Amino acid sequence: MRKPARFAASAAAGLLALSTLTACANDAAGTTAGSGGGGGGKGEHVKIMVGGLDKVIYLPAMLTQRLGYFSAQGLNVELLSEPAGVQAETALVSGQVQGAVGFYDHTLDLQVKGKDIESVVQFSHAPGEVEVVSAKAADEIASPKDFKGRKLGVTGLGSSTDFLTKYLAVKNGVSVSEFTPVAVGAGPTFVSALQKGSIDGGMTTDPTVATILDKKAGQVLVDMRTPQGSLEALGGPYPSSSLYMSTDWVNGHKDTVQKLANAFVKTLKWMSTHSASEIADKMPDDYSQGNKFLYAAAIKSTLPMFTEDGVMPEGGPETVEKVLKAFNPTIKNADVDLGKTYTTEFVKKATG
Repeated sequence: MRKPARFAASAAAGLLALSTLTACANDAAGTTAGSGGGGGGKGEHVKIMVGGLDKVIYLPAMLTQRLGYFSAQGLNVELLSEPAGVQAETALVSGQVQGAVGFYDHTLDLQVKGKDIESVVQFSHAPGEVEVVSAKAADEIASPKDFKGRKLGVTGLGSSTDFLTKYLAVKNGVSVSEFTPVAVGAGPTFVSALQKGSIDGGMTTDPTVATILDKKAGQVLVDMRTPQGSLEALGGPYPSSSLYMSTDWVNGHKDTVQKLANAFVKTLKWMSTHSASEIADKMPDDYSQGNKFLYAAAIKSTLPMFTEDGVMPEGGPETVEKVLKAFNPTIKNADVDLGKTYTTEFVKKATG
């Protein structure tokens, strides 16, 4: 765990002053964007809620729109944004939207609550998450073994950052009752909480991580932005960012779901053959807050998490189940049918 911290710190040393790159994520509730990059548009209307449109872990949603791949499939996709993945889940379950871009682990959590939700395009095979510690607490928190008695930031209670924080604690001998998760969102609210001492550390993603390192507000403790980092921290591939939808809706709208899969798979393939700078150039200007070089650096750090074909990584669902069962009593005592939490039907037929 020390190695990622030193690497991240050295990488950050070369950065110039970094404006906060995630202001829109925290002001994003209710924000919408039409397909094709220009708003509105013609074609079949589909609403997708994203757990933070400008978070790099969910980058394929906006990038697909900016590349025009939704409209090329005859879709008018309306992207909406909430600060945390758990809020995107709520919007989907309540019927406000047809799809959600968030973490795959919500499909397991919802199944044991009687909701049939499935991932139809798997964007990633690693969490893309980073556990950071504040500069003030860095000498006292050397690993998750030191979480006891600490206040740890998560995007929202019941979010995937909350899930992963609890797993890291339990895996290292700290019970979930021995530390306090604090909902602080992402971007400026997370950074502020870290600087003010409202939290001692927390789980977040790029570009928030880049902001923290540049401001010297904290350092990396556990880096799960790569498959190797996921293996070391969680014991295997951890499918995270995905497009998930109600199973009933998927079965009743297969043509539409196939078009969505076509568009997203084409984006993932495009990402695998283009640089972080080229990706940054395609994104809305306000995501970089006027400094695309630094925004591209944040994208580069997270790119290893993404799949190239949208297919669920082998062994991934089992890793997620193991993680959730470690701390979640509801899932621990339930029989989860992993086969119902995802489908590869559409991505394997994608014409991307």
